[in-house]
Amino acid sequence: MGLTSASVGIKAVDLGLKIKKQNENDAVVAIAGNPNVGKSTLFNNLTGMNQHTGNWPGKTVANAQGYCKTSEHSYVLVDIPGTYSLMAHSAEEEVARNFICFGKPDATVVVCDATCLERNLNLVYQTIEISEKTLVCVNLLDEAKRKKISVDLKMLSDKLGVPVVGTTARRKRTLNDLLRELDSLIDGRTASIPKTVVYDSVVEDAISIAEPAISKAAGNSISARWLSLKLLDKDPSLIQEINNSLGFDIMSDPDVCEALKKASDYLTENGYYRSVLKDSIVASIVRTAEHTAKQTVKQADSGYNSMDRRIDRILTSRIFGYPVMLLMLALVFWITITGANYPSQLLSDLLFTGQQLLSDLFIKAGAPDWLHGALVLGVYRVLAWVVSVMLPPMAIFFPLFTLLEDVGYLPRVAYNLDKPFKKCKACGKQALSMCMGFGCNAAGVVGCRIIDSPRERLIAILTNNFVPCNGRFPAMITMISIFFVGSAGMLDSAVSALGLTIVILLGIAMTFIMSRLLSSTLLKGVPSSFTLELPPYRRPQIGKVIVRSVLDRTLFVLGRAAAVAAPAGLVIWLMANVTVADVSLLNHCAEFLDPFAKLIGMDGVILMAFILGFPANEIVVPIIIMAYMAQGSIIELDSIAQMRQLFTEHGWTWITAANVILFSLFHWPCSTTVLTIHKETGSLKWTAVSILLPTVTGVAVCFLFTQIARLLI
Repeated sequence: MGLTSASVGIKAVDLGLKIKKQNENDAVVAIAGNPNVGKSTLFNNLTGMNQHTGNWPGKTVANAQGYCKTSEHSYVLVDIPGTYSLMAHSAEEEVARNFICFGKPDATVVVCDATCLERNLNLVYQTIEISEKTLVCVNLLDEAKRKKISVDLKMLSDKLGVPVVGTTARRKRTLNDLLRELDSLIDGRTASIPKTVVYDSVVEDAISIAEPAISKAAGNSISARWLSLKLLDKDPSLIQEINNSLGFDIMSDPDVCEALKKASDYLTENGYYRSVLKDSIVASIVRTAEHTAKQTVKQADSGYNSMDRRIDRILTSRIFGYPVMLLMLALVFWITITGANYPSQLLSDLLFTGQQLLSDLFIKAGAPDWLHGALVLGVYRVLAWVVSVMLPPMAIFFPLFTLLEDVGYLPRVAYNLDKPFKKCKACGKQALSMCMGFGCNAAGVVGCRIIDSPRERLIAILTNNFVPCNGRFPAMITMISIFFVGSAGMLDSAVSALGLTIVILLGIAMTFIMSRLLSSTLLKGVPSSFTLELPPYRRPQIGKVIVRSVLDRTLFVLGRAAAVAAPAGLVIWLMANVTVADVSLLNHCAEFLDPFAKLIGMDGVILMAFILGFPANEIVVPIIIMAYMAQGSIIELDSIAQMRQLFTEHGWTWITAANVILFSLFHWPCSTTVLTIHKETGSLKWTAVSILLPTVTGVAVCFLFTQIARLLI
């Protein structure tokens, strides 16, 4: 989801107008297309880059750039956001429209899905109105063949008046024809005379009235026909972009104003008000696309997607949709919990062996004890702990999440959750960013970019922390295992996963509640609609998914966590070892917090551990153990039984454990997430709200739970 600079190409450009060339002779080629047509896959295979791809709309939220060479030319390929139309209604569509219309690419490649060509042709016809050098790439021919659909590429090229080539983007060898056709198009060897849409006679007459004056004013920089149509449509945002591109206010030209007034009066006289004009334009494009598709696409079996629809009747049904989601969630957590145990222990042993080597090195060098303690027992030990606890679950969870995304299940999750989110006056796409939050809340916050409405995007950002990331799983699983599961033998991990799922359902419920609260108070507004395509189920690229998930998501998030965990280790060591009146600063702070902590069912040590765990939630339990055992650095106990004994000796009951779970679920975001929220919102105010909202919720929930539990006992 655009988490790293590497995963989004050379440079992500919000407006899509800045191009970084390796040399002046590079040809700039825009890669356009509807969402979910394999556009980013084609981009990756042409450039050798790793723009993250997924099986749901809205993946690319900025322009990714990469390089590609043939024997004749070198290209800068620009993977622009997936869009259904250049009549922009969202931030993604604006980026796509602005680049194609005003970015002045040397050519535009429009990628289409061979299995649903008619819908894709709407964008093709809009593109060839603007760009004469357009190449249509009919992708996913393998899926079309499987579904018994054939496309007459030669006839399609004749109908459009531009070159057409067929590909299967996953197979690099099928892209050779595309590159050869692109070379010919750039050199002018391929005749490209686009056959534009013919609109209603009234619209065509209005264009004829306005076009001469507009052509004279704009020159050859923008298609005068297209420009006439857009100026008659009177879209303020588009007119601003047109003026920026031309370098002057075209509406200030007296000849243009007079021509537009005549054309507008002519439309009004014939009943073509703005809404009618827009509907007429869209209807003409749709009719033309439908006519072209009927002539060029043959479908042998009308039930080609019957299997997908049968599966959807289960996965998106009112009866089975939600239970399947819950079972899938529990399964992912069970695999994550079970699979992470052994590699986590192995990694821990390896890293703590490194600690011993560092200690020996410091001793041989004659380093003072305080320096050894601060750097080795503080910085390195906390860093090693975070890596060993955080890396294995993320390395399992992110690939599992991406596989569900790649196979096409996550759009079904968004479809199921769209109605509940709409009742909260939020956006259904929030379901996708919420799911990403289970891996890392920082990743979930970045994922909120796919939400078009600023109000709804902000709601999704502020509530993402209510679903726990895997950094909070260790503390929750520990509490569940010690105080609620008991000895379940071989079923221990399954019962823990079930318990964790129940806790997470509480987090999801609170996400809905807080989304509704925000939309009714600080962020009032009407929920926007959005187009969500249910893509066909596809066989996931398992190897590629694993590699990219680990490199693009896991290591990136781990790196950001490690960057804040290292200085946190120094602070923790100092607080545990610097004393005032023979009492450590850690204990002084814990005693100060104790009265308040008792009100919410915990103690000062626990609350202090949460505060010191701000850089990384993984170290909360180790800090509690360190404080209780009066140690100078974080330590690990060998068994669950030892932890249970230590906690009960310090007054823990099941109520304490439950409050630790609740506060783990509802408290301030980690430092990485806070920094990400500030970067995404650009606001200190909303960053502060993102901290206060879950914290106040956590304090209130723990207080109420404690009082009720004490009354019932």
